[in-house]
Amino acid sequence: MTTSDSRSDSRSGSDSGFNSGFDSEQTPSTETAIVFPGMGPSSFAEVGKFLLLDPYARRRLAEADEALGYSVFDRFRTSEDDYSVYSQIAFLVNSMAMADRAVDALGISPTVCAGPSFGQKAASAFVGSLPFADVVRLTAELARCEEEYFADAYQDVVTHCFVRTPQDRLDEILAGFDDRGAWYDISGRLDAAFHMVSVQEKELDGLKAGISAVGGYSMYSMRPPVHAAAFSALRRKAEEEVFAAYELADPTLPVVNDQDGGVVRDAAGMRTMMLDTFDRPVHWPGVVESLKGLGVGTVCVTGPDNLFHRLDLTKDSFEVVTVGLPKKRSREREKRVA
Repeated sequence: MTTSDSRSDSRSGSDSGFNSGFDSEQTPSTETAIVFPGMGPSSFAEVGKFLLLDPYARRRLAEADEALGYSVFDRFRTSEDDYSVYSQIAFLVNSMAMADRAVDALGISPTVCAGPSFGQKAASAFVGSLPFADVVRLTAELARCEEEYFADAYQDVVTHCFVRTPQDRLDEILAGFDDRGAWYDISGRLDAAFHMVSVQEKELDGLKAGISAVGGYSMYSMRPPVHAAAFSALRRKAEEEVFAAYELADPTLPVVNDQDGGVVRDAAGMRTMMLDTFDRPVHWPGVVESLKGLGVGTVCVTGPDNLFHRLDLTKDSFEVVTVGLPKKRSREREKRVA
């Protein structure tokens, strides 16, 4: 059965976005939010040239090298895992580089920030809760922490992402899990019919079949799994072994919590949000509603994003500006020039 988190939405420094009192119809939509995306597969073949050629990326990469004491580029180049620690650092570097470009070259001046899932890390650096070098080290240490945890626990669990499945049809599929006592956890809701559900791998084929039967479409499965209430021990491990060494500061901009849409305004709220990512599902509709309540009319998505700027909910709610990797043709032209 599901072990969905039932903790209160009350957070230190965080106002729940679902009951915030904002009236999005009356608040002028004139503000701009910067959004750091969650991490998708990040291969060296796709982003390696950008790390070498883009001046903003080169500066951030040099900072990451200094923080870790080794060449991130060299280790990323030989990594075969799209989600390795080096892939994660490269994604972080590119996300921050694109934010630098958005501010310096495009004149983007955000008044609020959001960073769903992995994007929390870049967001914490952008709003000054942690120096970028600390975020680099934190990212590397959390990757190690997760690897250790999943080497012993939930080895047979994956997080499956799928679309075109309305909530009522998903409820029907999960009722079948409940009927036979099969375990699952909700790991995220990204749009009206876009979900993330964690299941044991032996149940994956059945889940896919159920999705297809109701007209849905399975996208991909993630290993290790993410954002599940069952991973409370991972949250505690990260808190004790990693976060204990870092002192967060109050954010310079309000940050919208990606789990419930609450507005985070202090260091305690930032710390709680970053720990909650381990055992609370992402809820993008809550983020969108909160951003609208804060008067946001434009979102600038900065990073190698293949998802959040494409969601119907995002496009229907805001003017969307993307600052991402150059298109393949542009990258090839840059390569020839170099």
